[in-house]
Amino acid sequence: MNLGRVREYEVLALTALIWFLGKFVRYAFPPLFEPLQASYGVSNAAVGAAFSGFMAAYALLQFPSGTVADRVGAVRVIAAGAAVAGLGSLAVLFDAPFVALVGAMLVIGVGTGVHKTVAIRLLARVYPARTGRALGILDTVGAFGGVVAPAAVVLFVSPPPALATPLSRLPGANWRALFVVTGIVALALAATFLVRVPGRLPVDADRGPVRDGPEPSARDYLALFEDRRIGAFVFVTIAFSFAYNGTVAFLPLYLSEAAGLDTTTASLLYSALFAVTFVQLVSGDLSDRLGRFPVMVAALGLAAAALVGIVALAGSGAVVLGVLVVALGVGSHGLRPVRAAYLVEALPERLAGGGLGVVRTLTMSAGAVAPAFVGALADVAGFRPAFALLAGSVGAAALVAAGLWATA
Repeated sequence: MNLGRVREYEVLALTALIWFLGKFVRYAFPPLFEPLQASYGVSNAAVGAAFSGFMAAYALLQFPSGTVADRVGAVRVIAAGAAVAGLGSLAVLFDAPFVALVGAMLVIGVGTGVHKTVAIRLLARVYPARTGRALGILDTVGAFGGVVAPAAVVLFVSPPPALATPLSRLPGANWRALFVVTGIVALALAATFLVRVPGRLPVDADRGPVRDGPEPSARDYLALFEDRRIGAFVFVTIAFSFAYNGTVAFLPLYLSEAAGLDTTTASLLYSALFAVTFVQLVSGDLSDRLGRFPVMVAALGLAAAALVGIVALAGSGAVVLGVLVVALGVGSHGLRPVRAAYLVEALPERLAGGGLGVVRTLTMSAGAVAPAFVGALADVAGFRPAFALLAGSVGAAALVAAGLWATA
């Protein structure tokens, strides 16, 4: 094996592993909604609001993380975020009231929230000629956290006898041990990243080139949205994020309550949503070759059609719903690296770190609202109307992206 090639991709590998852990801990919560409701006696709206709080904390860190990384360095910000997320995960061990669990979720949201914006800029600088491919690998590895999380939840909620005995010595429910393991691994990755990555970076990759003139102001960042194409693209990202986060938060419950599947089958289909994440390797590379918008429009169109099918064919059984969930996963994951690569290219270099943070703050804020909204609507009208709204949101994103493509 070529040692030089291994070292070349060490930055990408460690960045992607931390992102995997961040996505893992995020998507461990939705499969736990039923156990949480049973343990704490809370409603769909309550668990949805808790997950929205997690996502809101994540969203609020997008802009400051980008600007801070430009000043103190991406390596320090990424390592600090992993450490904070690890400490928040360890706090879940303690059997405490529901509000304490929500507090720990907020800390994890803060820790994971600093990663993606900073990672995108770092990898774009380290791999300038292969940005789409590098971001495709980052998101592919990260999305596998969603594949592993539901299976890990099942393992810890209903552990085999060999695992049940040591888990019984921990306080509270068995599933809390899952977050202990996550916390320990997060702290180890934070330390490894801080030690290994700085020596692997090209010049100016950590903080970017030294700027001439004053630091960008808030007015400079707001001026970005005076560009109608950037504003329209931000709408695309917001509409998709709202729909995607609302879907992933409640898909297991939707499949069991609205579609009539048993809990185990619903969890397996939820894993399938993330199992197709490898499509990002293809979509990122294709967008480098064919252009960003053709791939984006195809991905959004497929995701919209799949969500419409999940609503319209809710009673069609596990096989049909499984195909639709896979199609939703292909479209949703296929969009991610292309969206990120387009933003990196569209934003001016001097505003790239903070500008990307602003866009991701808006995008993830919309995503943060979605679980609370879907949970409340499901309590009032049921899951099918809630998911129909989510399908409409993806459809609107697809139409605007198609308009941007047509007018490029």
